[in-house]
Amino acid sequence: MILRGKIRSDAPLLVLALEEEAAHLDTDLPVLVTGMGKVNAATALAATLAGGVRPSLVVNLGTAGALRPGWDGLHEIGSVFQHDLDTELLRNLTGHICGAPLTLGTQPTVLATGDTFVADDATRARLAQRADLVDMEGYAIASAAAQAGVPCRLIKRVSDEAGDGAVRSWQESVDACARDLATWLRSELS
Repeated sequence: MILRGKIRSDAPLLVLALEEEAAHLDTDLPVLVTGMGKVNAATALAATLAGGVRPSLVVNLGTAGALRPGWDGLHEIGSVFQHDLDTELLRNLTGHICGAPLTLGTQPTVLATGDTFVADDATRARLAQRADLVDMEGYAIASAAAQAGVPCRLIKRVSDEAGDGAVRSWQESVDACARDLATWLRSELS
């Protein structure tokens, strides 16, 4: 976990998983780099928010795999769920809802979050029945922000097609994705 800058109650906190995704951010806003995966994202953000000063907004910027053919560019997420947690099974087993999907806004884009880098066609096809994009941190960041009472936005840049060849595609596109995320930040939160 790396926190650059001081948290301010009058400003957003930018949250990214990797330094590669934050490479082109040129901002006075505080930036939290959490590390990959749901546990790193949730614990880093929760620890930061527990530090006393709460930001006005949490903005998660990051890359995501496209689950639908032809999807590219930047997308704001309207709802997010955990694709690696069987919420229905756990509800039937315990009677409690655990890890329910989160609604973030009215945007139609659905994000599936899980601790797996999706890089095979079968998993992509299965997830595409419920979501448009897939990542490894979005749900955790949205959940930690919600539990702290801080509004949250998830902004994802498609880096790959979440199928065969996704690893190579992500490696080749992450710098361009980071540039697009920085451009979005300058235009939307300047």
